[in-house]
Amino acid sequence: MTRTSIFAKNRGLLITLVLLVLLPFIVGLFDGASPVAVWNNLSGNSKFIQGLAIEIFILALYALSYDVIFGITGLLSFGHSMFFAVGAYLTGIAIKTLDLSLPATFGIVFVASIVQAVLFGLVLPRVRGITFALVTLGIASVFHIVIMSTELGTYTGADVGLQGVIVPEWISPANERLRFYFIALVVLISIYLLYQRFVNSPTGRVCTAIRENESRAQMLGYNTFYFKLAALTLSSFTAALAGFLHTLYQPIVSPNVAGLGFTVTALLIILIGGVGTLQGAFVGAIVYRLLDFGLRRYIGESASFINGAVYVLFVLFIPFGIVGTWRLRSFQIKQGWESLLKAFHPDSHQ
Repeated sequence: MTRTSIFAKNRGLLITLVLLVLLPFIVGLFDGASPVAVWNNLSGNSKFIQGLAIEIFILALYALSYDVIFGITGLLSFGHSMFFAVGAYLTGIAIKTLDLSLPATFGIVFVASIVQAVLFGLVLPRVRGITFALVTLGIASVFHIVIMSTELGTYTGADVGLQGVIVPEWISPANERLRFYFIALVVLISIYLLYQRFVNSPTGRVCTAIRENESRAQMLGYNTFYFKLAALTLSSFTAALAGFLHTLYQPIVSPNVAGLGFTVTALLIILIGGVGTLQGAFVGAIVYRLLDFGLRRYIGESASFINGAVYVLFVLFIPFGIVGTWRLRSFQIKQGWESLLKAFHPDSHQ
């Protein structure tokens, strides 16, 4: 493949990358702040937007990790939040309690991500489909109970969460937010390119075949267990990496990140963006976070109800997600209205 074709194939990614690199400085100019002021991390709208973007980057990483097992490989997991929470809690405990350096902390998170992938993988040869989803939910529920227990409260903070993690000054989001922003951006782009390579590799193609028809893939001679385990391992590492960044950015690790609701968050993001599209994880994270932020800012606690209504409309009218619908050029407007009318008037179509 020539250099020109590589650029042409990734034109959208390159344009997005350039825009995201320039975003803090563009916002700063509209706010009356010079590029030098933005570079020096002076407070203002630019610093706020950087923080919001960092949250989106972390959510996009987390959603990508779920898309590779659910959207690409077809593994429905209800315990995916455990992958994220293990990375988040281990990062906080290693820095706060064990006083480890950032590289050593990352090493621990990496090893733990492999171990938990193997733990989930142990059940793969025995169960599939909804049974696998329920087993993963059970494993994650046990983990959630453990981190909420008073016995481990000294390390995890129990039900109040892990607090007081002192981030190294050179990457502190309070004083070096622009640096943290660029690091999170580089991590997201690097992981996205890794996923793109994985999906287009022979291993990724077998994972797609497993999603479509696992029995046929086995008939062709593939041992699907190893391919599903590879997808789980990649997914676990990415989610744990998102948890690692989450703890470095947030002042508190809430036990909510280990609950079923946070797994549903990943599912919602890729449903909004497009299941199995990869780009949909980033698009969905933007829509999810901005919608949640905007509604909570102007409506308050009622935002959860409106959020739910918006997600229902997404499923009805854009069932393939934003990216998937864009590729298919197929908005389900008529079908969406019919489904909506049927919900309110169940006898109208009999």
